[in-house]
Amino acid sequence: MKKLLLINPIGRRSGYLLSKSSTFEPLGLAYVAAVTPSNWEVKIADENFDKFEFEETDLVGITAFTSNITRAYEIAQMYRKREIQVIMGGIHVSMLPDEALQYANAVVVGEVEGIWERVISDFLNNRLSSKYVGPRIDLDQCNIAPRRDLLHPNYIWHSIQTSRGCPFNCNFCSVSRYLGKEYRQRRPKDVLDELIEFRGEYIAFLDDNLIGYSSESKRRAMELFKGMIQRGLNKKWWMQTSINAADDEQLVELAAKAGCMTAFVGFETISQGTLKDMRKGVNLRVGVENYKKVVDTFHKYGIGVFGAFIIGNDFESPAYYKELADFLVHSGIDSVQIAILTPLPGTTLMEQLQKENRLIYQDFPNDWDKYRLSYVVHQPKALEAETIYIADNYIKNRLYSFPTYPYRILKSLYGLKDPTNFCANYKFNKALKKSWQNSHYYKEYPSSLDAIDS
Repeated sequence: MKKLLLINPIGRRSGYLLSKSSTFEPLGLAYVAAVTPSNWEVKIADENFDKFEFEETDLVGITAFTSNITRAYEIAQMYRKREIQVIMGGIHVSMLPDEALQYANAVVVGEVEGIWERVISDFLNNRLSSKYVGPRIDLDQCNIAPRRDLLHPNYIWHSIQTSRGCPFNCNFCSVSRYLGKEYRQRRPKDVLDELIEFRGEYIAFLDDNLIGYSSESKRRAMELFKGMIQRGLNKKWWMQTSINAADDEQLVELAAKAGCMTAFVGFETISQGTLKDMRKGVNLRVGVENYKKVVDTFHKYGIGVFGAFIIGNDFESPAYYKELADFLVHSGIDSVQIAILTPLPGTTLMEQLQKENRLIYQDFPNDWDKYRLSYVVHQPKALEAETIYIADNYIKNRLYSFPTYPYRILKSLYGLKDPTNFCANYKFNKALKKSWQNSHYYKEYPSSLDAIDS
């Protein structure tokens, strides 16, 4: 029996990876395992739990995000030196296949399910090509159950994916280029049948937007939520969705009744001008002035709001950072992700900054390690890197210090009125605070905006 070793590499442990409360299963590898012929022995090695050490195998498959790609290349070289063939895939490799081919025998660009059988056949017949382009799967017809039995048992959140693709093209995001602009969805019945097999209580929907963007996708979400209620699944879950989900209170109420604890929402910024630069059309239509109304709508039904914001955009100022911190403290947003603007491979932002020669770190692949949303890797207009680090410390100090931290926590408890949902969001806060305190700039830079003025 041939052996396939699938590896989830983790380089530097930072951000969400510092806490079990904010770490999710590598579902992509479970899908690779699912489409591997049954006469193969398959194992998933996951560095979220244990640092990987070499073990014998016939074939290696590795996936990685940009932030962990240097570790992925390190592991790949470990096997190439022993003349064991390595196949790499995932979003980074799909955006930069030629780079990955310096470290792997072959790469899979795009989705693996429709091409993996051919890859395995070519390997067995000693005719492995260097590049395979996977077709986009018709999720309505192709219902593949991932090999969850191979995933590490100690995850709190059990992952599921019900859709792929995004019709938007935000300048900092590569999802539409990776998975296409068509929003493809699985049938609610197939999703429900998969959910009923879950042993764990806590579910993470990995969709970039579970609810979607159209009236059709909203109807599908409502059918899914109604099915979860009717089948009595009794799961607690987390989703990502766009800001416009709050427009439909009936949908939000159904999500709550189906067990939704938290909605991860990309607010991104409180600057209309920056939203335009980001091409964040859906937020522009809702309007920054209605952000708090969005939060209140989710809270009305006991759903916590995990708000995502980006700093380091062109023309930000100390006045803007103070305004943003004030908004975050009083908005009612239960947990806040503050990321530093990062141009990732395959994004319009990366292409623009490369064209304008504004990348600070571009010794690739070595410098990919800094592209993890916590480094200033480009030169913003009218801003210095030091200013952004100080601003990040200032905002997070406001969020996690006395008296604003207990104020925010009590406000969250009052807004949610559900102890279980509150507890989940409180744990997200603890994970985010820990991430900040372990950041490379936490002790190096002050947390006062006065330091910028001086």
